[in-house]
Amino acid sequence: LFRSTVLWLQRCSPPGTMHLHQVLHQAAAFREAFNFAGRSMAHWFPGHMSRGLSKMKASLKEVDCIIEVHDARIPLSGRNPLLHESLGVKPHLLLLNKMDLADLTEKQRILSVLEHQGMRKVIFTNCLKDENIDKVVPLITDVIQSSDRFQRAETPGYCIMVVGVPNVGKSSVINAIRRQHLKKGKASRVGAVPGITRAVLSRIQVCERPLMFLLDTPGILFPRVETIETGMKLAVCGTILDHLVGEDILADYLLFTLNKFQQFSYVERYGLEEPCDNVESVLKKIAIKLGKTQKVKAITGVGDIMVTIPNYNAAAYDFIRTFRKGHLGKVMLD
Repeated sequence: LFRSTVLWLQRCSPPGTMHLHQVLHQAAAFREAFNFAGRSMAHWFPGHMSRGLSKMKASLKEVDCIIEVHDARIPLSGRNPLLHESLGVKPHLLLLNKMDLADLTEKQRILSVLEHQGMRKVIFTNCLKDENIDKVVPLITDVIQSSDRFQRAETPGYCIMVVGVPNVGKSSVINAIRRQHLKKGKASRVGAVPGITRAVLSRIQVCERPLMFLLDTPGILFPRVETIETGMKLAVCGTILDHLVGEDILADYLLFTLNKFQQFSYVERYGLEEPCDNVESVLKKIAIKLGKTQKVKAITGVGDIMVTIPNYNAAAYDFIRTFRKGHLGKVMLD
């Protein structure tokens, strides 16, 4: 952390503008672990998720292959074990989407861990720029042709089920494949919050040669998140609705994470003087920077005065969403 902070100072600041000793002293005092004490993750398994998983299991006989889409920033955390247990009988391909937001310097380590877990067909994708989307259909075709299609051997065309936790880009993947192979626009609705896709098993053609249909499915979270930290990672990446965790807690965990991975872009973006480990101080600076403040009347012994109060909720909202858009640096949370 010392070395990274020094490099950041040299890159961002002209000589003499900051007290290096003071900043290094503060960096040394940054938290080494996040305190989850007394916090619990709310259960989030709405009825449409439970019904969706049941229908997906019932439709497996019509499916040739499973595409699991997950967030590239959390390639090892939060992948729903219920999906593996229920749908694992079919050939499986893992797409780690939003690669443009992930620090891929340890990509080979991630691929090695996944291979050890039995996941050998993995593609990193970016649907905004269609990066590696052209690799998906050929790999699917190869996977299907090298496996037994059972009762679907005489069925023309391939049917692929797209699964994953909420808000990892399943619909965006479908639209990107369709755009690449059919030159057509959106067929699946997309959004920046979990829970956009509610309809189960919407059948969408994405390719003519070979004839291929994808089944879009709603995001399925497991009823109980395995650990609080896994839940925090999911929430920071937007796969769990913010209010279930609390934007103040999310903002604090995000700040801890950025400092842990030595991503100090937030300092320059929000006009801070130096990296900081106190979320209240950071959110106060953000609120002032964005003009998210309000004046309130305070009664004192010498008369009423107007006091400027930062809107911490608005600051936390901006901080979290700015990170999710990739403006605070790339990270690999696993």
